[in-house]
Amino acid sequence: MKLISYQHNGIDSYGAVTGERADRVADLRGIFGSRATDLKALIAAGLLDEAAAAIAKADATLPLGEVQLLPVIPNPGKIVCVGLNYGEHVRETGREITEKPTLFLRVAESQVAHGEDIVLPPESSKLDYEGEIAIVIGRGGRRIAEADAWNHIAGYACYNDGSIRDWQTATPQWTAGKNFWRTGGFGPWMVTRDEIADGQVMTLVTRLNGQEMQRTTTDKLIHGIPRQIAHISAFMPLAAGDVIVTGTPGGVGAKRTPPVWMKAGDSVEVEVDAIGVLRNGVRVE
Repeated sequence: MKLISYQHNGIDSYGAVTGERADRVADLRGIFGSRATDLKALIAAGLLDEAAAAIAKADATLPLGEVQLLPVIPNPGKIVCVGLNYGEHVRETGREITEKPTLFLRVAESQVAHGEDIVLPPESSKLDYEGEIAIVIGRGGRRIAEADAWNHIAGYACYNDGSIRDWQTATPQWTAGKNFWRTGGFGPWMVTRDEIADGQVMTLVTRLNGQEMQRTTTDKLIHGIPRQIAHISAFMPLAAGDVIVTGTPGGVGAKRTPPVWMKAGDSVEVEVDAIGVLRNGVRVE
C-alpha cells in the first residue's frame, strides 16, 4: 500500500493512493473513524492488514489532485536522523567512519510534504539538499535485536534532510542547522513493508533542477537498517509512527566546487526506485 496523510476541505485525514495511475485516494479515516484518527494511530493499532482489505472494497475515492498532502507522519513522536552513513559522504566531509551511528534529531515543524516548498530563511543563504530514505516504525520496542528489526518496520518513504549549513557547522552540535522551520521534505507516501523485501537494495537519486546530484544504493550503507534500529532502541524505546532517516550519500551541495546552494525557484527531487519521487520547490521565507 501507498499510505498518505492529507487535508481535504480543511479536515486532516489519511488514506491510500489507489488506481491504475496512482491518482485516487481511498479515505481511511472515514472507514476507521475513532478507531484510528490518523496514520500513526492506524499503525499503532496494528490495522495495516485490515486497511488493505478495506481499500480493496472501497467504492468512494477522491482525486489525488484535490487533496493537500501532509508529511507522511505529521505527528511523529521522534524523528531520529543518521548522519555520515555512506562512505562517499564521510570522505567528502573529511571525517572518519565511527563504530556507532552518528545521530541527531529533527522536530516535526521542520518538515514539509511532497509538493510543498522548502523554505529558505533570511538568516542564511546556505540551504543544502540531502536525499535519504526514511523508515516508519510499525511496532515499538526497547533493545530490539538486529535479527528482529525488520519486523518493527511499517514502511518506507523518501526524505530530503534539508540543512542550513552555516548554522549546522557553527558549533559541534548540528541541531540548529537541521531544524529550521519547513526545511525538510517527507513524502510523497509511505510504501508498506510488504511491498519492499527485507534487505532489498534500493537506489536513491537526488536531482536539483533536473540535474542529478546524488546517487547511491542501500547496500552501501555503513550502518544498515537493522543496526540503526537496534542501536537507537538500545537507549530509548521506539514507538509506532517514529521515523528514522537513514543517511545521505556523497554529492551534497556544500562539498562541491564551487558549493551549490538551493535558492528560491529551485526544484529538488528525491527518488527511490522502490518508493517513488518526493518533489519540493524552494521559496524564501
